[in-house]
Amino acid sequence: MSRISRLPSSVLRAAACTGIAALTLTACGSGSESGTASTGSGSVKVGLITKTDTNPFFVKMKEGAEKAAEENGVELSTAAGKFDGDNAGQVTAIENMVAAGVKGILITPSDSKAIVPAIEKARAKGVLVIALDTPTDPESAVDALFATDNLKAGELIGEYAKAAMKGKEAKIATLDLAPGVSVGVQRHDGFLKGFGATDKDVVCAQDTGGDQAKGQTAMENCLQKAPDINVVYTINEPAALGAYTALKAKGREKDVLIVSVDGGCTGTQAVKDGKIAATSQQYPLKMAAEGVKAVATYAKDGKKASGYTDTGVTLITDKAQDGVTSKDTAYGLENCWG
Repeated sequence: MSRISRLPSSVLRAAACTGIAALTLTACGSGSESGTASTGSGSVKVGLITKTDTNPFFVKMKEGAEKAAEENGVELSTAAGKFDGDNAGQVTAIENMVAAGVKGILITPSDSKAIVPAIEKARAKGVLVIALDTPTDPESAVDALFATDNLKAGELIGEYAKAAMKGKEAKIATLDLAPGVSVGVQRHDGFLKGFGATDKDVVCAQDTGGDQAKGQTAMENCLQKAPDINVVYTINEPAALGAYTALKAKGREKDVLIVSVDGGCTGTQAVKDGKIAATSQQYPLKMAAEGVKAVATYAKDGKKASGYTDTGVTLITDKAQDGVTSKDTAYGLENCWG
């Protein structure tokens, strides 16, 4: 979600390209391809397509896939959209991977609906398709889904925020993802459910694309609209840090509760530093590793993965609230990504 300290994209691309030119679907750094890595000497090919190749969440997902590919003796090719929302780039990546003879494709859909026709064509040719992190719409468009329960992730921070307010009237702002993206909808709805609120209780709602700068702008806009905001839900931690920057500029950073989702290392550190009150941590490395294993199994014995596999979520905070299960930032930093 894209989701912040990270290596420059040029460094990541260089690392992806080094020593692997013979297997590259298209030139590294061009089009929607982020490069192809060979891990293992087997002939079974697995494709991984992420929303971007710069977001730490997807960098960690790629690391998990590479390690699992090596362990399972399969070849891994990778691609990504040019930006979060680049459906056309992901469609091209699917077509290229099918042409290259992959046995299975793992994908984090940028557009849950628009990607479906391309997925259907791949499955019709016998390719196992597994969604990671983000479900397709409908979810049945893929063979299986390995992901965080994003509704639960939202519920956890909603329950936490409700408990932390201790009966004080809430003036809620939601800094969301973008219209129609299932992950954003589920987290938003989960937060409201956990808090015991509805969209009618939200005094300001803005889309951020999960971007820190856009999160700051969104928070600035919300403060102009409703200066008495005291609870801020954010789609991810970059948006949360953007909100914190805007609040700090107004001297409001200590009296507004910010909650978020992701559990990246930068975001978890922000919880430890008191910038974010709590976050729901998810585990991208596990999603990718389980996906690669599923394709390897399919190639070996024809057994297809199916249905939904919950890869886990944990509420991280150093200010635990009664009745809300959580772990502290020491645990969060041991298990973070990015």
